[in-house]
Parts: sequence; structure tokens; C-alpha cells
Amino acid sequence: MDAKRIVSFLTRVAQNNNRPWFQEHKAEFEACKADFEAGITQLIATLATMDPEVAHLTVRDCCYRFYRDTRFSADKSPYKRHFGAYICAHGRKALRGGYYVHLQPGHSFIAVGSYWLPTHILTSCRNEIMGNIDQWRRAVEAGEFVKFFGYPGNGVMTDDELSAKGFGIAMLKTAPKGFPRDYEYIDYLRMKDYCCWMRVPDTLFDAPDWQRQLLRYFRVAKPMMDFINAVVDDYE
Repeated sequence: MDAKRIVSFLTRVAQNNNRPWFQEHKAEFEACKADFEAGITQLIATLATMDPEVAHLTVRDCCYRFYRDTRFSADKSPYKRHFGAYICAHGRKALRGGYYVHLQPGHSFIAVGSYWLPTHILTSCRNEIMGNIDQWRRAVEAGEFVKFFGYPGNGVMTDDELSAKGFGIAMLKTAPKGFPRDYEYIDYLRMKDYCCWMRVPDTLFDAPDWQRQLLRYFRVAKPMMDFINAVVDDYE
């Protein structure tokens, strides 16, 4: 994947986010889009060596549209400033956790897990964590997991700010309703999602083995994701 070319194009999109400019550069967009999708196709194949459940996916199942839905947004810019793909065995819109890749100039990152689960599923996840706390801790307190993603609530992920790493996008201020406030591992129950992420340099995607590099990070996060997916699968 020619990440330098993609980053250059995305940088200019951010500076000229309007339809006339985009139409003049539509051919370049199509070339960058095809290049990104070819990279994601290769990443799916690489991921499938670790997680066979994603082997059937294609880029159409994973890649997001570049055109923004501006109907309910104050920002009327018609185009995104990044290319993104969510590799999830049940598809982009599934509640099930998966692997996310985000390529944006100066803001590239990867993420693994489930984002904004409904309350009733979160409750089941919390009960499962309490009932199998040793298994959960082995997944999220392992040395490499903490090194790459940190501890619950240690990071920030918003449209304007993204920390170097994080585990849990949002946290309750106190224990969730029906759970003991004095529980020893209450931070795991305060989490409103079970998603971890880490920023990566844009140049990573220019490396000849970038898919293998991402596989290392995804492999470390997979036990956490599998734990939560085992609960989510009961509802999908």
C-alpha cells in the first residue's frame, strides 16, 4: 500500500473539503481507495491465519464509505478525512467485536473490541467478568496488553483528541446499577464499552510487512475481544 500517496491525498482533502475540488481529483481518490482496499484484502488474509472466522470477508464487508452523512451534523464537510475498515466476522454493523484500521494524516490508529454495547448486553458482560475474573484478568492484565493499550479509562478518544493508547472509551463515574461499589475490580465493570486502541505512525502502512505488524497488536487484544464476543454472540 502506498501510504505516502494516500496521506498526501487525505491531507489535501482536509484542506479542500468541497465537491468542486473533489470532482477535479476524483481519479486520484479512486486510485487511493483501490490501494487502501487492496491492503485491507491482504490484511484480512493475514488476520485469517490467526482468526479463521474473518476469512470469508471482503472489502465490501469491511470498508466504510468516504462520503459523510451531514444531515445531523454541524460540520457540513462532504468527505471524511480518513480511510477506515472494520474487520468483523459478522459485518460492520454487528455488535460483535472486531478489528478496526484508521488511516488519517497524523491520527492513524488501530482498535479492537466492541463499541457502545446496549445496556442489557453490557450487564451480561459485567456479570461474566465477575463470574470469570481470573480469565478476564489474564486477558487484560498481561504484560503486552497493558504495554500496548493500558488500563481501563487511561485514554481519550474523541473527534478532537486521541491519546496514544487506551482501554475503554467511556467509563461510568460509579459502579453500574445492581453491582457492588466495593468490588475489587470495579473499574472493569464501570466500562461502557470493551474497546482498546493504540495510535500508530502513518509510516507503518508503508512498511512491507505492515499487516504482520498489526497482527502482533491484534493477537494481544484478541483474548479480551473473544471473552466479550462470547457474551455478545448470545444476543446476535
